Amino acid sequence: MDFHHISVMPEETINGLLTDLSGTYVDCTLGGAGHSRLIADRLSSQGRLIGIDQDTSAVKAATTRLADCCCRIDIVKDNFANLAGILDSLKVDRIDGVLFDLGVSSHQLDTAQRGFSYIQDAPLDMRMNQQAEFSAYDVVNGYDEKELCRIFKEYGEERWYKRIAQFIVAERKEAPIRTTGELVNIIKKAVPAAVRNAKGGHPAKRVFQAVRIEVNNELGILEDTFRTAVRRLNPGGRIAIITFHSLEDRIAKRVLKEMSSGCICPPSMPVCVCHHRPEVKLLVKGVAASSKELEINSRAKSAKLRIAEKLY
Repeated sequence: MDFHHISVMPEETINGLLTDLSGTYVDCTLGGAGHSRLIADRLSSQGRLIGIDQDTSAVKAATTRLADCCCRIDIVKDNFANLAGILDSLKVDRIDGVLFDLGVSSHQLDTAQRGFSYIQDAPLDMRMNQQAEFSAYDVVNGYDEKELCRIFKEYGEERWYKRIAQFIVAERKEAPIRTTGELVNIIKKAVPAAVRNAKGGHPAKRVFQAVRIEVNNELGILEDTFRTAVRRLNPGGRIAIITFHSLEDRIAKRVLKEMSSGCICPPSMPVCVCHHRPEVKLLVKGVAASSKELEINSRAKSAKLRIAEKLY
């Protein structure tokens, strides 16, 4: 299956990110190279693009799609949590722009055997890095009821988290839960019929999101990596972050707000003792996809774009 993914807000992102066509840019979520191809096409032969992805399929597809670009291309199979080490290994001290297009890709959702989708029956997997040992099977069958409640509530913001966790624990006593279809059926049993049949999305959507986030530690790596990215920017360089759900966006918003703030002393302090000064200037604050884009890509509905510029 070809690696298919429609990049969200491509023009808005690239126009806001690029400031020096001979500069060095990092796409921390390379995917099928949708955004990266647009970046590379605009860079001069002196420019450099570094693409990072932990998904083997993404790395393979991106290598092919970027093969004929005129700028220098470096593709690294790794987790963007290791951004500092990746740049050090490439002997790159400073960069001019960095992009994060967070969440799961269309290819991962649409490839049934990857186990990300609640629509298609497949083994419980959800690993973005196919070489990782820890999978959705381990979460669903290994976490106790308390831990299942925690991730369903925190990462899925699921109203019926207690009932769903209880039903999962009860079902797996009979036999391990091995497939996405089995998990979906359990969730449907746990959620009251009136809620199941109401408008507002598939009843398994929030639980699948929660399990996926837990498997890939998606939220745990964001804050430190955003701060690392900003530290590696040249003055005038930019960071662009695309989020797809409120949990990601809260982290991105909070980190960029803190880094754009001056004094962060408590209000009770009579004088500033922190001597904190802004590191970035906010340029784009949570812009959504246009109605025209949503007509051709419904998955862009929840996307938000944030861009900030390094001050010094």
